[in-house]
Amino acid sequence: MPFASISGGRLYYELEGPVGAPVLLFSNSLGTNLEMWRPQVPVLSRNFRLLRYDTRGHGQSSASHGAYTAEQLANDVLLMLDQFGIAQVSFCGLSMGGMIGMSLASRAPERLTKLILCSTALRIGTAESWNQRISTVQHQGMEAIADAVLGRWFSPEFLDAQPEQVELTRKMLLQTSPEGYAACCAAVRDSDQRVAIRQLQLPTLVVCGTGDSVTTPADAREMVASIPGAQYLEFPGAHLFNIESAPEFTAALAKFL
Repeated sequence: MPFASISGGRLYYELEGPVGAPVLLFSNSLGTNLEMWRPQVPVLSRNFRLLRYDTRGHGQSSASHGAYTAEQLANDVLLMLDQFGIAQVSFCGLSMGGMIGMSLASRAPERLTKLILCSTALRIGTAESWNQRISTVQHQGMEAIADAVLGRWFSPEFLDAQPEQVELTRKMLLQTSPEGYAACCAAVRDSDQRVAIRQLQLPTLVVCGTGDSVTTPADAREMVASIPGAQYLEFPGAHLFNIESAPEFTAALAKFL
């Protein structure tokens, strides 16, 4: 199976698309894995070399002990790219994945050609809310948060109309390591990009879901105002709009790239 070595473990990845094509790297949200980007693969793999991976603590990647940081998760990406001999990528991350992208852009901007920040914010939630979620998962497991999380990920209309897709996404969440999930919650809790993001000089696209209650359109517009030259797009749906409005988002992403 394809794994890249990182400090304290390894990352599971999938690499597909034309050899020699520009590389587009996808980074998953908290509680999902690389399969969350499946709706984008058929179209984008025609012209891009797609690199999807499971963030540390998620999917088939290692769930190392202790709280993580956004900088640590960004360093995992750099280690993976170095192993593959990939000098530059376009980076698309959603929620936690977007925070990883911002950290990566601050730390190693020369490794990125374009940056797509989806359903994310310069700072997400409060320390109190994250600490409560960490405690719940550590003591009660992933099942205890599943319904509430799915209610934030998808609009009520999508939950009713697409039960099979919702169930697939639920399985991703329930299969996530509670230890890895809690450690990544700490990374999101402690990430604050409000100062560093103002130095960003990359072509950047900020995308959000109209009905996202986690990282709202107002949060997205704050990011656009903070990033020189950033573009803004909004799609119907909630937090995982890349699934809910997949065709429209995929076409817009291809156009931006």
